[in-house]
Amino acid sequence: MTDGTDGPADRTAAPPSRLGRWLAGGAVAALATVLGLSLALSSGAAPACAAPARAAALLAPPAAGTLNKGKATFYDSKGAGGNCSYPAAPADRLYVALGPSEYADGAACGGYLDVTGPKGKVRVMVMDQCPECAPGHVDLSREAFARIAEPVQGIVNVSYRMVGDPPLAGPLTFRIKEGASRYWFAVLVAGHGNPLRAVEVRQGSSGAWRAASRESYNYWLIDSGAGPGPYQIRVTDTRGHRATATGIRMAPGQVQRSTVRMYGATSGGSTTSTRSPSASPKPSVSATARPTPSASSVASVPATASASAPATPATDTALAPASLAASPGCGG
Repeated sequence: MTDGTDGPADRTAAPPSRLGRWLAGGAVAALATVLGLSLALSSGAAPACAAPARAAALLAPPAAGTLNKGKATFYDSKGAGGNCSYPAAPADRLYVALGPSEYADGAACGGYLDVTGPKGKVRVMVMDQCPECAPGHVDLSREAFARIAEPVQGIVNVSYRMVGDPPLAGPLTFRIKEGASRYWFAVLVAGHGNPLRAVEVRQGSSGAWRAASRESYNYWLIDSGAGPGPYQIRVTDTRGHRATATGIRMAPGQVQRSTVRMYGATSGGSTTSTRSPSASPKPSVSATARPTPSASSVASVPATASASAPATPATDTALAPASLAASPGCGG
């Protein structure tokens, strides 16, 4: 959460441990609590504080077509591409950071939200995580916040929804990570419009497809490698669209621009590549700060890509606005 300035506000300290309260209440109360918990577990009931063990299952991006209500603040990435590892922020500087539950370990990266505030509506791309933001709290870029409210307000009530099939600015792009080789494969996919569901890779134009696993920093990995390349990369989004790009090379640090779109019109021909900022081979998500910008260089590298017809997208049904009040914690 920000306080309307460039940086995140201080986090609230964690509540005191309940163990101290039990000890202060005396040994009898502690024994009764332990016995009660044992009986509850033996009868199949889960304790209320078991929720953190299941928290990972609750991580999910906002559903397309579902109206959410919450609050918005703003921050400045200083041109960096955020936890989603994009080489840079969008040219229009309209982006958003989501809290951990909606960022969902990178599953929301590259999707778009329509955010409505006191002054109007703005469309923003998900490119970052806000570690301190609760569900329903969206941290907008300074420019996006100014579209919906006066910046002097710092924090405002908003409604927002994930956009289904937003217009695409261009074809899919692929960036092989620094440190990648035939023995360790990592690729960043961008320009897909909807959040992604799956990325598959195969060497050349034949052989079995191999599923890549998404990391929280938005790269898709095959730890045992995918061969020397060039590769076919098949991309599937959350609405059922599927596209396949060919001729993607093992060229770490270069953004390879294909000629296939995730949905809509496609075209064929050569592609160009631009070198993006370097990064460590396996970054980790920072819990306290967002990535800082680094210098970039440009290089042109030829490549080719072809498109396969996207699958019929799934139909999204709008749901009633969800309540975004925070659930009571265990340390109350």
